[in-house]
Amino acid sequence: MLLLLLLLLLLLLLLLLMLLLPLQQLLLLLLQLLLLLLLLLLLRLLLLLLRLLLLLLLLLLVVVVTLLLLLLTLLLLLLLLPPLMLLLLLLLLLLLLLLLMLLLLQLQLHKR
Repeated sequence: MLLLLLLLLLLLLLLLLMLLLPLQQLLLLLLQLLLLLLLLLLLRLLLLLLRLLLLLLLLLLVVVVTLLLLLLTLLLLLLLLPPLMLLLLLLLLLLLLLLLMLLLLQLQLHKR
């Protein structure tokens, strides 16, 4: 909507300039405006991609840290607990990891 309004304003400005400027200057000005518009669109796309990449890196960091903590906990528990208790704890940790993933997914879907 804003882009359409901006284009309409540019068109009105162009019509006004057609009356005042020679054709060559007018074409040059039009070319500059189009290049500026293209540059703005590319910048917007770049910012969107950057935000998405940052989000993916954050998600990857959370997953890696969670997995490392899980591994460390399992190594410590292997030394301390009996096998049945260890199995129950492993199941609990996997469920917690699944819950974390679902929460992150829910957050992502809610943001969009």
